[in-house]
Amino acid sequence: MELFRRENYLKKIRGFYHATDIIKVITGVRRCGKSCLMQMIAEEVREGSVKEDQIIFLNLDKRGYRKIKTADQLDELIASFPKSTGVTYLFIDEIQNVKDFEEVINAYREEGGYSIFLTGSNSYLLSGELATKLTGRYVETEMFPLTFDEYLEMKAFYGKPVDTNLSIELNRFITEGGFPRTIFLDDLADKRSYTESVVNEIFEKDIRKRAKIKDKEAFEAVRRFIINNFGATMSISSLQEALVKTGLNITRATVNKYISVLVNAKILYECDRFDMKSKRALKGEKKYYLSDLSFYFCDNTDNRINYGPVLENICFFYAKSRGYSVSVGRIGTLECDFILRSREADYAYLQVAYTIAQSKETEDREYRPLEKIRDNYPKYLLTTDYLLQKRNGIRHVNLMDFMKSGSVF
Repeated sequence: MELFRRENYLKKIRGFYHATDIIKVITGVRRCGKSCLMQMIAEEVREGSVKEDQIIFLNLDKRGYRKIKTADQLDELIASFPKSTGVTYLFIDEIQNVKDFEEVINAYREEGGYSIFLTGSNSYLLSGELATKLTGRYVETEMFPLTFDEYLEMKAFYGKPVDTNLSIELNRFITEGGFPRTIFLDDLADKRSYTESVVNEIFEKDIRKRAKIKDKEAFEAVRRFIINNFGATMSISSLQEALVKTGLNITRATVNKYISVLVNAKILYECDRFDMKSKRALKGEKKYYLSDLSFYFCDNTDNRINYGPVLENICFFYAKSRGYSVSVGRIGTLECDFILRSREADYAYLQVAYTIAQSKETEDREYRPLEKIRDNYPKYLLTTDYLLQKRNGIRHVNLMDFMKSGSVF
């Protein structure tokens, strides 16, 4: 089957395809599409002058390679492939399955003649030896489940019907989630069953086997609380106090540990708050967003959508997928949903709301934080409205059209 090319990620890696001194690392939550991305890279390499015998592709989750668990076993496996003339392109999927893989990978990098690509499903991949031994010798591309624009493009690519009413498609995207495999399932119940299996796999492989959690009941309480309150501003202290009020006896250190576990498994992503007046980060205060909304819907049988945090979550990962640094801005007592910073140090400000058509009061509330910002960087108010306002140079844009455009600056 022809693969849908996720160009947004491919273009970040293309410049390193043939580099033998830099390891290419693709990270992301399980089932977000990392394996397919590596296959796409291999396809593009083949389309050049690279021959088939120059490519080694190892998926360590697949039958035949599942018993490769040690560095020596990995070394023997790679060495079993005849060395071709020219550069060998070595692709290893789910490298975190191998204990102490870093020494082997580093040895092949130092040997030369290998362009190495790795994928991993959690942050432990870059938290230990790889980071310390290979500082400056690897580049990380972080991958996410489908963004809304990718969701529409992928449906069209595989001949799935796309409604001309983008509001309908947005609601489908919210309830179905962004794991690419769901595109091929037509029934919502089947899509939910699949995403539940993915969620269970993540908790089994990336949490229970690695995190060594002793008090599972306490961990489940923290997990449910933070997932059910994604998009809310909270600190470790406020979260611990809220959990204690529910009758759970838990310390701040334990809460912090459990949140780190969820972040390392790439289920949660932290978004720091930033005081625009003092130009300082607000320590301890964060928002947490879900790498895919299916983590919320798998935990909740109520399908009613709270559009505030849901739309923020979608916009947060739209910006992250394009390589922007994202923070929440505070301007006095007001809050701007997102400050985006590009690699070129350009800024943009986003305020996200379902609609401002309800009342003048709602309109004023959403515009006010952006009007308080005294610089000339672009400012966007993103809503699902199609009747758009013009006010003080702030761009009121339909959220679905904004994400389809693929551009911020």
